[in-house]
Amino acid sequence: MTASTSTASPPSAATNKRVLAASLMGSSIEWFDYFLYATTAALVFNKVFFPTTDPVVGLMLSYLTFSLTFFIRPLGGFIFAHIGDRIGRKKTLVITLSLMGGATVAIGLLPGYDTIGIWAPILLIVLRLIQGLGIGGEWGGALLLAYEYAPKNRKGLFGSVPQMGVTIGMVMATLAMTVMSTLPDDQFLSWGWRVPFLLSAILVFLGLWIRKGIDETPEFKQAKASGNVAKIPLVETLRHHWRAVLVAVGMKFVETAPFYIFSTFIVSYATTSLKFERITVLNAVTIATLVTTLMIPIMGRLSDSIGRRRLFVIGTIIMALFTFPYFMLLEQGTTTTLVIATVVGLGFVWAPITAVLGTLFSEIFSTRVRYTGITLGYQIGAALAGGTAPLVATWLLKSYNGSWVPVALYLVGTAVISLIAISFAKNASEGDQ
Repeated sequence: MTASTSTASPPSAATNKRVLAASLMGSSIEWFDYFLYATTAALVFNKVFFPTTDPVVGLMLSYLTFSLTFFIRPLGGFIFAHIGDRIGRKKTLVITLSLMGGATVAIGLLPGYDTIGIWAPILLIVLRLIQGLGIGGEWGGALLLAYEYAPKNRKGLFGSVPQMGVTIGMVMATLAMTVMSTLPDDQFLSWGWRVPFLLSAILVFLGLWIRKGIDETPEFKQAKASGNVAKIPLVETLRHHWRAVLVAVGMKFVETAPFYIFSTFIVSYATTSLKFERITVLNAVTIATLVTTLMIPIMGRLSDSIGRRRLFVIGTIIMALFTFPYFMLLEQGTTTTLVIATVVGLGFVWAPITAVLGTLFSEIFSTRVRYTGITLGYQIGAALAGGTAPLVATWLLKSYNGSWVPVALYLVGTAVISLIAISFAKNASEGDQ
């Protein structure tokens, strides 16, 4: 597993700023659309699209639609990674952003179960799958746009910027739902939750406009000029780089499952099992994601100094150690301990892991298959550990009479898997050399 380096003339500082802005803006919009669904799934969809006599069953059905998209994301990754490695990173990003935005607006217009019956959940699932196709190709393109423009001694910092889009998108989604949650419950369930979905159209047009002015990455242009472009990137990746793909899949576990526990599962767990007010939980998540957004580039820059593998291992070990204290803090039942648990979990434990993940992925694949390689690792890992996390956690709570211990052990297991994976990533990071 080797990384490629570019010998092209380095882009200007002004160009780098525009590239980072385009990468961050597009990534933020994509994840805003994505997390808007995730937050609404925990609060609304079990009532509007999956009404049942058992509220836990309705919640699990709602989470199931959230989980399904993680299994369509690899398909989107296959499609758009092929385009990205064959034609270019930039063109791919326009398509993925358009797909995500169109599906999000359509969800905001979708009638509920009381209006069109079984077609409501069916159409919701279809639109969610379209979102999955879009996000499946978006992450890799946004990451490579930043990484392949980055100066060699700033790869960690540049690679962390698209990761900020995850938390910025989540902050925007959470704030949007928090504002709408101030409405009376009947108005919120009737039309209030739809407003952020419809307004996302404005953000999509803005993102497309910003990306329009960005050129293709220097590393890809150099590879294309020299003919170093894979004919069938997926086949070449699976034939010659399958070990690197497995390493990336394993590393993804500790980054994705804890994130969805700390940010999505916590919304339903804290409001139902711990009897917190909905606004209180959403505010805690908002504060935590703001802190995380600030910490990600700091951790990315730190990785340029101490090494990305080292920082990833430290963060993963701390994650394993933090899971039990996390739930103990929540069990105290106070707003203060809720905020502390959420801020520490996302802002100080998860941040160093996610900050270096994309750069580590990029450094174990050559330019000719990099889009495909990082996308396969990311999306397969997300499918196995991410989208199922709230569903698994809800099932564990129900199966063990509300005990959080199995959920904590589940998170420890994801950390162990990732530690095993990173141990096989020999020379994965230029920052460690």
